[in-house]
Amino acid sequence: MPTPRSQQISLSDTPYYHCISRCVRRTFLCGIDSVTNKDYSYRKQWFIERLALLSKTFAIDVCAYAIMSNHLHTVLKINASLAQSWSDETVIQHWQQLCSIPVLVDRYLNGKCHSKAEQNRAQETIAVFRDRLMDISWFMRCLNEHIARRANAEDKCTGRFWEGRFKSQALLDEQAILSCMVYVDLNPIRADISQTLEDSDYTSVKQRIDSIKKTKSISKKITQQSTATIKLAPFIGSSLKYKGIAFDLNDYLELAEWTGRIKRDDKRGYIKSGTPAILQKLQLNEDTWLETVDGFSKGFHSFVGPEEQLKSLCLKQKRHWVRGINLCRKLFKINSAAPITT
Repeated sequence: MPTPRSQQISLSDTPYYHCISRCVRRTFLCGIDSVTNKDYSYRKQWFIERLALLSKTFAIDVCAYAIMSNHLHTVLKINASLAQSWSDETVIQHWQQLCSIPVLVDRYLNGKCHSKAEQNRAQETIAVFRDRLMDISWFMRCLNEHIARRANAEDKCTGRFWEGRFKSQALLDEQAILSCMVYVDLNPIRADISQTLEDSDYTSVKQRIDSIKKTKSISKKITQQSTATIKLAPFIGSSLKYKGIAFDLNDYLELAEWTGRIKRDDKRGYIKSGTPAILQKLQLNEDTWLETVDGFSKGFHSFVGPEEQLKSLCLKQKRHWVRGINLCRKLFKINSAAPITT
């Protein structure tokens, strides 16, 4: 039986989550269909436009994303403190970007609720909106449902666009967060769609590189992507994790490039060019790092992090065991850093 979503999302343990959505039957509904030879690649721009809106509407930071031909990866961070800091008026304004608001809430916004009962009821509804605006399930619902409806309308059909809701993995420490982000950003290279980070269209790493370069390319693809900009979680290079990702962006790009340049032949040998600074900070060797990145496609399941944190989650949820704990025991240090908190 699948694990209930309520047991996979635990803000007390981590605000970081890796979410994956796959097209029904893993068909290329966002790429070139090998059966009909029809090119649906333009639909990837729909994701960019929608993610751009959602990243500015929800109290959820997009740390990484990769839009592939038949699936989507996102690494998300729930920013609960931001949502709690919003006024009622701000919450309503944000929610209106996604859905219509009840008449009672509209009256409350315009100061027309005169009775205490009406005001209380309106405030209860606003509290529900506030919770939804920092809820990953609602974020993915507003993304995936929008794409599915738009694609079905274009194809003049009904039925599923996605296999299911989405798969999520809780990222419990810095090693898990960074390795997952690199795994996501390297998806086009691993799929042999692109050869470099700079050519990896529809990924967060390309957006970050383009932002650094501040180029004004005349390329059609670049022009299309620049019409909508996804608000990415910043690399802040400090320990203030609640403000962003606590590493330097240049160090991350070095790490992603180094990982992407590793060439393997049945895991026999690879090219090294010095250990990236982030790996030295995390006190990880190259082999452990590469196995961690590889684990997101083969071995990790709902929770990724040190063994002691997985055991703590088991106690909280009254579970005897979680899938993937043996791989986590192998790859994550015993004396790992404290859980990532908001």
